[in-house]
Amino acid sequence: MLGYTSVPVLAIQPSLFDPTILPAGPDGRSSTGPLRRRDLGSGAWVEHCPAWLPGTALLDVLLGAVPWRAERRVMYERVVEVPRLLAFYSEGEELPDRRLEEARDALDDRYGEELGEPFATAGLCLYRDGRDSVAWHGDTVGRGAREDTVVAIVSFGATRRLLLRPVGGGPSLRFELADGDLLVMGGSCQRTWQHAVPKTTSVLGPRSSVQFRPRGVR
Repeated sequence: MLGYTSVPVLAIQPSLFDPTILPAGPDGRSSTGPLRRRDLGSGAWVEHCPAWLPGTALLDVLLGAVPWRAERRVMYERVVEVPRLLAFYSEGEELPDRRLEEARDALDDRYGEELGEPFATAGLCLYRDGRDSVAWHGDTVGRGAREDTVVAIVSFGATRRLLLRPVGGGPSLRFELADGDLLVMGGSCQRTWQHAVPKTTSVLGPRSSVQFRPRGVR
């Protein structure tokens, strides 16, 4: 049965179930809503924090500063364009804006003890409009395919829907990720659940997501 528990965002966590503490963003300010952990079963969990790092101005920086690239992949026995632009920052590589460095540090403070390691890489996606998307997928390579881990996603720009569903079928969950929202998938979520960002006809502006991952998690 799915349940909810409230968690604090603290470098030293006296309790993971304290409902009175709001999560702090990288600037030290509390968000507009509590960070809540949703137990998905089989060791998987997800957390959503609205307006954790509002950053429409940061989106403008990412649009101009990130070396976005288009990719082509083999799908259904033919080569197709990936319907979004991509970028990747490896471990030790400087991120395109100091606010992302500060965000990663804040996430390390919150999840580092539980995870047992820091976030090391940052993968970026750019959804130029509602036609860009990502299909259902989970971790099939890297450590996330066999180990529990944590992936933290910060969304900037237009609101887009992110869906989660259990591997093997079952009811899906829906998150409307707005500018500055934080979504964290943890435990076994990368291998026992799949996620997707579907196409939409209602989005006019671009949206970028930044995915912070530990070393070896893809």
